[in-house]
Amino acid sequence: MLLSGNGIAVCAFLVWGLLPLYFQYIPNANVLEILSIRVLFSIPCIYLLLKALRIPMGKIWAAMHNKKTVFLCFLAGMFNFMSLYSFTWAVTHEQVLAASLGYFINPIFSIVFGVLFLKDRLSTFQSVAVALSIAGIGCQVYYYGELPWLSLIMGGAFALYGLMKKFIRLDALSIMMIELITILPLALGFLFHDLWQQTSVFQSGDTPKILLYLLSAPVTLIPLVLFSMAVERTNLIMIGFIQYIEPSIQFLLAVIVFGEALLQVKVMSFGLIWLGLLLCIIEMTFRKKRPPMQKALG
Repeated sequence: MLLSGNGIAVCAFLVWGLLPLYFQYIPNANVLEILSIRVLFSIPCIYLLLKALRIPMGKIWAAMHNKKTVFLCFLAGMFNFMSLYSFTWAVTHEQVLAASLGYFINPIFSIVFGVLFLKDRLSTFQSVAVALSIAGIGCQVYYYGELPWLSLIMGGAFALYGLMKKFIRLDALSIMMIELITILPLALGFLFHDLWQQTSVFQSGDTPKILLYLLSAPVTLIPLVLFSMAVERTNLIMIGFIQYIEPSIQFLLAVIVFGEALLQVKVMSFGLIWLGLLLCIIEMTFRKKRPPMQKALG
């Protein structure tokens, strides 16, 4: 199970769901610096994984001669950067519910992109689930009178990240290495800017905080590697629905652990979305138990 695309996706989203527990120790963080450190220190981490799996770096350098591959990897890296920025800002500024909603919205984008660009097909139950999810978001839009922009950017950018990977014909780790290399100049620019302005965490003298910033690289990289492997092995519709694990965990953390206010409209909104997820789980369970048509007819 754990070696299947769906099983790997479950592991990825379980880890992602628990990330707010880590970032609670970095309140009001410099998000751009955290993400830039993540890019810088993720490169040697990915390199070690490539060596362990005996994936030659020559394969990556050869792929980087393909302009289309480099461009798609750069786009993927930028979309991931945007999504992580929104997420990290939310969980370090007491907006875990907004992060949860963002990743509840993301499967809708993934499903729509899968249908539009990859010719995936929705079952009846999946179509109902999408409609319920849209209705859930609509409840919040109606109540607050505006779109939840932070959540939309977070969810939409991450869905585009997954979509880009479907068009790159390389293994997951090679794609991630090229992503990181292409956005490294941007990350270095942010780091040097903070050093120049003397606002860098490395100039603060706060050793625990520096360690938390540094460890954010492997902490966020682990689920991303798992996600990239899952995208290779299953379709975006399945990725979309499995991802509901993550925001469900974050929703519970926001309410139970971080004590964020849970208004009636949010209960209704999340309830509609969870109902859609339940329908998909029932459908998937039924499909697994149902015997093949040929055997049933025989």
